[in-house]
Formats: sequence, structure tokens, C-alpha cells
Amino acid sequence: MREAGEAVLDVAGREVVITNPGKVFFPRTGHTKLDLARYYVAVAAGALRGIAGRPIVLKRYVDGAEGEPFFQKRAPERHPAWVETVELRFPSGRTAREIVVRDAAQLLWIVNLGCIDLNPHPVRADDLDHPDELRVDLDPGEGVSWDDVRRVTLLVGDVLDECGLRGWPKTSGSRGMHVNVRIERRWSFDQVRRAALALAREVERRAPAYASSKWWKEERHGVFLDYNQNAKDRTVASAWSVRPTADARVSMPLAWDEVAACDPAAFTLATAPARFAERGDPSAGLDDAAGSLDQLLELSATQEAAGLGDAPWPPHYRKQRGEPDRVAPSRRKAAIVVGKGPGGRRSAQPLITVAKAERKVDALEGLERWKARHPAAAARLQVGDVLVDAMRGRSTTWTRIRINLRHVPENERPPEEPPVPDYDPWWRPRSGPVDRGRRRRAPARKPA
Repeated sequence: MREAGEAVLDVAGREVVITNPGKVFFPRTGHTKLDLARYYVAVAAGALRGIAGRPIVLKRYVDGAEGEPFFQKRAPERHPAWVETVELRFPSGRTAREIVVRDAAQLLWIVNLGCIDLNPHPVRADDLDHPDELRVDLDPGEGVSWDDVRRVTLLVGDVLDECGLRGWPKTSGSRGMHVNVRIERRWSFDQVRRAALALAREVERRAPAYASSKWWKEERHGVFLDYNQNAKDRTVASAWSVRPTADARVSMPLAWDEVAACDPAAFTLATAPARFAERGDPSAGLDDAAGSLDQLLELSATQEAAGLGDAPWPPHYRKQRGEPDRVAPSRRKAAIVVGKGPGGRRSAQPLITVAKAERKVDALEGLERWKARHPAAAARLQVGDVLVDAMRGRSTTWTRIRINLRHVPENERPPEEPPVPDYDPWWRPRSGPVDRGRRRRAPARKPA
């Protein structure tokens, strides 16, 4: 028996139930949960190319695109027998059974859970130790132009070509670009990450004014090539994914000759199905183009011989052999501060934290309030001086905003104030007596 208000879509030989089909997922465009499901039916052949046979992290937006998502690595205990799972082991040593999508019916099943975008691992379920994809994530800093993003993307394509690899570009669906590279399944995660780091450093060497391989935000400029997206357990939104933006933008695969003039705002939930029907999938040949990392790894060895060793890993990974100190430059012991005695610190960069919020929009409002309180200092800020960080919480991300006052004369720098808002991701309100040392269980998730 179907409950009132449910919709049923026939796809891949199955009837898939969409609960709450009229729930608005994109308030500014009016697109509903059923609209999202129908979108994925229309582009299923393309969307499956990026996720089929791979473990996938469920990023669930039960309150729609403007709500806060939560990440669910473990497959729901109650799932249909026709939905496949596979057990992964994470860098922490923990394990989890994750969903594996192989057809459009399984894809719709996770969309019904509130998944807007699709976040697969770079491995196949039949070999979890050897990635078959190197991922180049081009992340522009605040104030970086779209022209610079496209310029760096084209340079990535050139370097890949010279290394005997074919890249498949796509818009990220946000402010950046991605380039996916199919590779043979014979290298470890660490080797793939090392190859991605070599690529990032080579692009930076060729275009130092536009590209950066520096992990710490206070050292970056222009477009950051995030080599750490190739570390084990990292995922990136796949091609044809709808992103949780106000205009329901899509991560759109492109032909290389489209990159120089593309406009990411042109690809949305409303426009992408027609493009797919008319032009097909520009990355249709991706699975037939697996290449070798040998030349990139040779480049890495050359860089290491020249003094460029490993670069910092994400903070939740254990310290790696050969990794430099995992401390931001502004927090390193740069000198003994006069009057403070041994052990005093002096920041390499004058950084202050102005906002910490559960939602990015609230953090940005806090930034604007700081600028209004300190207009003279705000007027001196340049591109790259505002650092917007997505921080890991318990099961969601939160936002921290810092300001680098390097372009503000020292005698004009405002003193650091308590951040407003000042969100603590580890605090939970308590009601009634609770034993010390015991955390209150998070409230149950609302159904999508």
C-alpha cells in the first residue's frame, strides 16, 4: 500500500517510491524533491558514469538545499535487498558499510533520502585499495575571477597531456572547476595523492601569479589545486550532480574547447536535461581512457630531489613519514617575543578570527559586521586576505572566517575581538542532569 502523497517512478525495471514529492528543495527556484528525482532520471546515463560501482557517501539535505546537510557514511540499516553495500576501512581504522550505486533505481533511492549531490569514492567496490581516478579540484580563493579559474584549468589540461594523461573537465557547480583523470588500477592512494601534488606544483611553477599548491590558506593566492582530495576517504561531487546552490546549479562535464568560454550559471537542474538530450555526455569516453601515472610520479621524484618533499595532509589524518610540521605558518614559533621570555610566539601573518558559525551565511554576516565596525581596515583588504574555512564538526561542517591584516599598517590594525557569531561545534545543550563524561545523543534526523 502506498501512503498518500507519495510518488512512484518506474526506472531500471523497478518502482522507486519518492516520499514527500512536493517538498520544496530549492526555495528560490521552486524545484521540489520530485523535480530533483526526475532530473536524475533524465541524465541517469551521464550521472551513473561518475558513480557506478563505487562506494558513495550520503550527503543528506533533509531540509532542502538551504538547510544544513549531514554526512552519512554508513548505509541505513533498513534498505532494500536490491541496494548493494560494501565495507570500507578508513584512515582512522574504523569501518563502515557504504552504499554502492549501479543503476538508476539505486540512484533514485539515495535521492529519496535527501541526497542532492553525489559524492563517490575514487575506487570501485571490487578493489578498494587502488583508485581508478585522479581528481584535480581547482578551488578559487575569495575574490579570484572566473577567468583565472578557466586559465588554470586549461593549463592543467596541458600538463596532463604532456604526462600522457587525458583530463575530463567539468564545472564544480559552485565557483571552481574539476578535472577527472581515469588511471589504471595499480597505484595506492598515497601514490595517487603524490602524483596530484606533483601536478599542482608544476601548474603553480608555470603560472605562479594565478595558481597555488600551498595547503595553508594564509599562504595561498589565486586558484588552489587541492591535491589532498586524492587522500583516502575524500570524495568530490561527481559529474551531473546538482549542487545545493540557490539556482540548483549542476556540475557540468565539458569538452576542452568549451572551457575558455563556459559560464557555470548556464548549467542548472532546469537546463541540463535538454543539453544532455541534445549533446549527450562530453565525458562519455572517460572509462576507455585509463592512463599511467608513471610520468607524474617521475615528476614528483624530480621535485623531491630539488627539495620539495611531502606537503601537509588534512588534519584528521595521522602524521605521515616525511610530512612537514602540520602547523599553520601564523602559529609557528617564528621568534622569541621580547618581554615574553622563552617560548613566546610571534605570528608570521597577522591573522584574526572574526566569525565562527554553524551556517556559512551567518559567518558572512559576521564578516560584514566586522567590516562595518572597522571601515578603514576593511578598505585596505586585498584578494586573499579574507579566509573562509569549512571546518569539520560532528557530522556536518561549520564555517570560520579569519582576516589577514598584512595590508593594514601595524598602527592601524584593529585588535582581535571575540568572534561574532562564536559557534562551538562541540557544545551541545543539555536538559536535566547528565553524567559528566557522557555526551547527549544527537536528536533523530527528520525524514527527507
